[in-house]
Amino acid sequence: MIVSKCDWCRDDGLMEHYHDTEWGIPCHNDKMLYEYLMLECMSAGLSWRLMLQKRAIFKSCFADFDFTKVAAFTDADVEQILQYPGMIRSRRKIEAIISNARCFIKIRDEYDSFDRYIWGHTDGKTIIYQRHLDGEWLTTSKLSDEIAEDLKKRGFKFLGSTLIYSYLQGIGIINDHWTYCEMFEKIGGIII
Repeated sequence: MIVSKCDWCRDDGLMEHYHDTEWGIPCHNDKMLYEYLMLECMSAGLSWRLMLQKRAIFKSCFADFDFTKVAAFTDADVEQILQYPGMIRSRRKIEAIISNARCFIKIRDEYDSFDRYIWGHTDGKTIIYQRHLDGEWLTTSKLSDEIAEDLKKRGFKFLGSTLIYSYLQGIGIINDHWTYCEMFEKIGGIII
């Protein structure tokens, strides 16, 4: 049986598995929401395929994305991470992931969960942009602009509107599967 999928994922490997099991499927788990957000942070200027290839390394370096543990990291941890084999050696990104964990916890304290904060921007609904349905591939939106600005005010680093748009796609707030992809119908959403 041939399954219709988004063209970008057709590699019979890592990207396709990510597409089929994670991308765009609504996520409400704070640990996973932090992981996806930090993968976006780390991806600035790099490919998503590289993020998936190095995901196990990132998990080893960042306590399996346990934001409470990462928030307690010190300069010594940064130095250790910089020496980890295969790690992307960007001190600024590593420090941002640690700092962002602290900001993430503050949002959780304010909203009871990061899930409630992030999904509150759409009243818990997945959205589909009419422009996407019309064949336009978006990389930012008013929503991603607003969230990126709010996160920046809250102290987050390495997360502009384009990365936040990608994040919102990944966690299922924005359904950007192509209409011919079986996941588009499975996920659904409201058209705006």
